[in-house]
Amino acid sequence: MTDISQSPRRFSLRNLDKAWVALGLILLTLAVLDPPQLLPTIRFGLGALTHTAPFIAFAVLAVAYLKATGAESLLAKAFEGREMRMIVMAALLGGLSPFCSCEVIPFIAALLAVGAPLSAVMAFWLASPLMDPAMFAITSGTLGFEFAMAKTFAAIIIGAMGGFGTMVLKYSPVFTDPLREKPAVGGCCGVKKPFSGQPVWKFWPHEDRRIMFRDTGLENAVFLLKWLALAYVLEALMLHYVPADWIAGVLGGEGLKPILLGAIVGAPAYLNGYAAVPLVDALLAQGMAPGAAMSFVIAGGVSCIPAAIAVWALVKPRVFFAYIGYAVIGAVIAGFAWAAWV
Repeated sequence: MTDISQSPRRFSLRNLDKAWVALGLILLTLAVLDPPQLLPTIRFGLGALTHTAPFIAFAVLAVAYLKATGAESLLAKAFEGREMRMIVMAALLGGLSPFCSCEVIPFIAALLAVGAPLSAVMAFWLASPLMDPAMFAITSGTLGFEFAMAKTFAAIIIGAMGGFGTMVLKYSPVFTDPLREKPAVGGCCGVKKPFSGQPVWKFWPHEDRRIMFRDTGLENAVFLLKWLALAYVLEALMLHYVPADWIAGVLGGEGLKPILLGAIVGAPAYLNGYAAVPLVDALLAQGMAPGAAMSFVIAGGVSCIPAAIAVWALVKPRVFFAYIGYAVIGAVIAGFAWAAWV
């Protein structure tokens, strides 16, 4: 008797990975509309991936190690003690931790439910999407070590700025009663409970942790490969088709205009922090001002879809818009600071 309980899964466009689909469609369109440019574009993308391969490998291994050891439990330390200490620790851990915004939604939801101050949570939320070990490696390999360090420093400062601003204004109408009545606490990364326990730095004797290391490494390798491949192809197309004079005219030069435009454009245009790095590299090659590049990656990183959803899921709209406001203000300040340094 035929077992029909395990029928084959039907093909659905929803199951296709959007990054791979976008990459395939771009190359197909290029093959149809401008065939001579197809091979140079592919060669550019492969060359860029080869150049950043050591940084990708370091990023993958570093994140896999931290996940396998259970280092995410250290996040809980940021929310202990006095409020000012919490803000500083939350900004530091947010800017240095390797955990995505959606992954910490259940953790943040639990902390808010038991009365953790919104100021410390805001500091973590602002700093977390801007930098992590993997992003530092990719940014350093593409935009330079100084840019990566400056972005890390900006992430921590912006987190602290938002945290202390929220502490000062916690009795204002914006931050009073900030939580949704029934906050959505689901995450896209499969985390079901707040981080707990002690890290196990020598994880390899434990089979479950070895499996975590392997699975996390493979998952991150595929994640970085697909987004960077797409980004490098877009970088090649931008360098070939977008006039440098146009980029320099809009986002080049000195003063407030390019920095402010970088923050305004970056906020809604950003989808992935890793993919943005090669695109910013192309924009810089086309004449984008250094300060505008910094404001773009800061504003876009905080307001990118995963980070924004993490905040929107838990707090009321007025707090969400305060979060976006902190991001834009911090991005402009970071842009000015980087422009002055360069």
